Amino acid sequence: MSATDRPESVPGNGVGERGGSLGRRLVAVVPRLLTLGLGFLFLWMGLAKALDPVGFLKLVRQYGVVEGPPWLNLLAACLPWFEAFCGALWMLGVAVRGTAAVLGVMLAAFTALVWRHALALQATTGLSFCQIRFDCGCGGGEVWICAKLAENGLLLLAAVFLLVHRPGGRGA
Repeated sequence: MSATDRPESVPGNGVGERGGSLGRRLVAVVPRLLTLGLGFLFLWMGLAKALDPVGFLKLVRQYGVVEGPPWLNLLAACLPWFEAFCGALWMLGVAVRGTAAVLGVMLAAFTALVWRHALALQATTGLSFCQIRFDCGCGGGEVWICAKLAENGLLLLAAVFLLVHRPGGRGA
């Protein structure tokens, strides 16, 4: 191979660079891995709640957000299926940014409700904040509040990333 036949080393073309194309592939793969992982998580947690509507209704009632059987029943019956549907959309790679926006708003609202409930429990029990443990209704049973808030924060960051990420590595 002569000097004129060799590909030219140009930054960004992967030739003559170590890991140039690997970095681009990782940037392309990370959003897809996030949508698959988060999609599975939301699908699984949504179905866990949907398959136990009475149990989920009791957990929703503890937040005191809606009053009266019609609204409480409607929320407890529809919300888990909506969450599972959004998880399925993410797994399929459909409406990724719109789903990220919707689930991001839901995560922010539910995190605020969990925080408020934990503060109320702290006031009545006298325990330190991170010693508070209860079933928040997220589908995973009883949780330590500090771990749950950290988990929701990471999920919210992932949703924001998927919201602003555009294919091709460009930002919003």
